Amino acid sequence: MANLVLELKPGEMMVINGAAIRFRTRSRLELLTRARFLFGKQIMSTVDASSALRRIYCALQTAYVGGESERLPALAQARGLIVDMLEATPSEAKLTLLRRLERHAETDELYAALKLTRDLIDREEVEQPADGDEDPTPGTRL
Repeated sequence: MANLVLELKPGEMMVINGAAIRFRTRSRLELLTRARFLFGKQIMSTVDASSALRRIYCALQTAYVGGESERLPALAQARGLIVDMLEATPSEAKLTLLRRLERHAETDELYAALKLTRDLIDREEVEQPADGDEDPTPGTRL
């Protein structure tokens, strides 16, 4: 495996194999061995888990970078949330992506599952109007 060099800004967070790290200064680090890690905008707080997809992301995140005792319960939670979403989704296109997400979770391809979930979150947020943008009564203007 080639070494990986990361540069992080002051205040950015990183989670490596269950350990949360906050950088106080601009830092450059080199990972010499394989590790499960997320950093910066890849990390989602449970406070931000305000939708089904975001709850799936948080569970997958814990399964990927959480401590040893957290990983299996988080993976089981993610799988359950994915199944619930599969059952509630009428869109064939979204079902295809959720089935792919389910396969990633089942085969321990958790980084790929996180990336796909983030893509689904981004799509969902584009499709939904921002608060206050939706007309309360169709056909009328205030």
